[in-house]
Amino acid sequence: MNKKDIAQIRKQFKVDNDLLKISDIFNVYIMKESSDIFHHQSQPFELLDQDQQELFMNNFKKMLAGQLDEKLFELKFRRDAENNSQLILHQGLLSSDVEDWKEQMLKLVGKLLEIRQYEMDIVITFIKAEYLKPMKRRNDEAEESERDTVYSHPFILCSINNTQDPKKELLFDYVEREFKYNFVVDPIINLNTPIAGFLFPCFTDNSADVNHILYSAGKVHEPDYQFIEDVLNGEDVMTAQDDKVVFEEIIKDVTGDKLNTLTLSNVYEEINRMIVENEEEEPPKLDTKDVERVLKMSGLEDVSAEKIEASFQKIIDDDKYELKANSVIPKYNSKSIKISTKIANISISPQDLRYVKQVHLGGKRYLMIEVEEDTVIEGFTMIPEAFGEN
Repeated sequence: MNKKDIAQIRKQFKVDNDLLKISDIFNVYIMKESSDIFHHQSQPFELLDQDQQELFMNNFKKMLAGQLDEKLFELKFRRDAENNSQLILHQGLLSSDVEDWKEQMLKLVGKLLEIRQYEMDIVITFIKAEYLKPMKRRNDEAEESERDTVYSHPFILCSINNTQDPKKELLFDYVEREFKYNFVVDPIINLNTPIAGFLFPCFTDNSADVNHILYSAGKVHEPDYQFIEDVLNGEDVMTAQDDKVVFEEIIKDVTGDKLNTLTLSNVYEEINRMIVENEEEEPPKLDTKDVERVLKMSGLEDVSAEKIEASFQKIIDDDKYELKANSVIPKYNSKSIKISTKIANISISPQDLRYVKQVHLGGKRYLMIEVEEDTVIEGFTMIPEAFGEN
């Protein structure tokens, strides 16, 4: 799934949307002390009152929020896993019997309870739903409505949420004219901040992809690897942050950790060009040949395929690994590069990095920034000086 696919299905989660049909909702309450199922309950989603529906809709939207490879991860299922979650989810998706669907979902809950004991009670929510995506009309003069023909996307969504202890409050009773201590025993289910979740199956080119599942982490750049491996049976993932670190280490290894700002700016510009050219397609990836080409086009001459492959093998132990282009460069059109010195901290965009240089003069180092206009500090226009003058 690309970011447009995710955004499209995410915005469907609203009450009274005829393109989203949620048939059933299944809630499972887990006790923290014993990691046992204390209670579970299934009912048709339409029987919830509107306020409850809106609470869950917002919860599902938040579970699907975030950037790919940062908070959301498309996982490929491992084929060698016992009690395979892909098979469990597929059977649940195809089942027309609610009791059978619940049984499959409880199998997933059981896999989770085998590996995890939570610090708070948790609630695991499953929904079984169908997303109807209208096909585009061929022309504006077509008589049939764009909603007369649709792609049908059945799916299962899961959201895992913490509970919170209720607040202890002091109230004033106007009738009795006295202060009263109010304590509610029932825990509060925090639907505002899901701690994990997933969507099955993924959707690619208007088709279901049952070999992949979209996993949502509770925090950015912090996927739960044990949950991914033992509960979802997904293959290992690399976060965008991981890819960025690997790319930086490979570049350092190839260049001997010496790179001027102009060359680095050229590297970022070339990778950004690849991203822009493939914006409507699958995000581009960089293998050893791509990295070699990028470095050579950026002005580095002492680069060879053998040297790049050796660096991949050294850094990540896999010379066939492909780095996601979106992950390895800072956000191109924002001031995402931070330059920290003892004197000052500066933020610039990757495309402006070429205007920054570190120079040596008189045994001292200077950070020089090329500007097109006069510099104004606290309302005062600075007087241009010859470089090196006091």
